[in-house]
Amino acid sequence: MILRFALLASLCLLQLPAEAGTDCAAVRIPPEKVAAAAETALRTAQALDRVDAPVALVARIGRDLSEHGLVYSHAGFALREHGSGRWTVVHLLNECGSQRSGLYAQGLVNFFADDLVNQDARIVWLQPEHARRLAAHLAALPANPLYHPDYNLIARPGSRRYQNSTAWVLETLAATRPGAGEIHDRHAAWMVAARDGFRADTIHIPYSKRVLGGLFGGNVVFTDHAVATRLSGDYPVVTVRSILRWLDERGDVDAQMEWRGGALQARPGPG
Repeated sequence: MILRFALLASLCLLQLPAEAGTDCAAVRIPPEKVAAAAETALRTAQALDRVDAPVALVARIGRDLSEHGLVYSHAGFALREHGSGRWTVVHLLNECGSQRSGLYAQGLVNFFADDLVNQDARIVWLQPEHARRLAAHLAALPANPLYHPDYNLIARPGSRRYQNSTAWVLETLAATRPGAGEIHDRHAAWMVAARDGFRADTIHIPYSKRVLGGLFGGNVVFTDHAVATRLSGDYPVVTVRSILRWLDERGDVDAQMEWRGGALQARPGPG
């Protein structure tokens, strides 16, 4: 218990960079937020250590999407063995609110210390063969990253022009599914997901918010979607919930854990 308290205290002294996604300014994270992130990181690492798996999907709530019926806004892959350290999260982040992105490797504390809505979290473990293939793929990065730097927060599922964080997660999962074969490009990965029953979620963006720019920001490209979609305001997007639903329906989930308000949930929600 003393060691655990000492770790939390030392982490509270850290100055962490803001998530690449809103602006480029480095910010001083308040000690209480770093302490909360450290608690979540410790809890997550302990859960990951208890399962004999090389990688797991980890989700967090960085943006409040409750008005769209969604919980988790972002996910990445926690790798047991990584050059940057044990349980490093590999994920795609938008750079400074622009239409560019990058692949990042972060420790669990940094992953959860990004000015999140709250510290709710979810871990999803894959079936062993899928996890093995996924871990091997991630360990080989930057080779074949299935990554496109042109970012759009509401990228159309299957878009060849743009990609967002959840699309990268989906395409990486699809490319490493057992039986997928050798996948070396994003379109082929998307075709595997579509063939295997992936269904995007739909979010409604009223025209008034489009005109005023009040919903998201400068990293949104509406013209990635068809004219009919823009007229209706109903945009199909890859969400964490749609990824979790797809994995569950395909029988790819081996186990799950979820914490809401710091409490372990007896049954994970829909995401």
